[in-house]
Amino acid sequence: MAEVVVRYFAAAADAAGRLEETLPALETVGQLRGELVAKYGDAMARVLASGSFLVDGIVSRDDARTLGQRVDVLPPFAGG
Repeated sequence: MAEVVVRYFAAAADAAGRLEETLPALETVGQLRGELVAKYGDAMARVLASGSFLVDGIVSRDDARTLGQRVDVLPPFAGG
């Protein structure tokens, strides 16, 4: 069975309580989003509401985007 490595940064790491984990392969960003909210609850839902995913080096907020082998969960970043 294929797997996906999920890395968490800043508020996403706080919500997950870890920096990285390996999950059974999911097909899309939307499926991963649902899995993370089910696993980590409201704190992760808040991060994902305005955060984004880096899928094999490409930023995506598209729930239909196919996952690769590595996904970074990025919180919203402040600019200035």
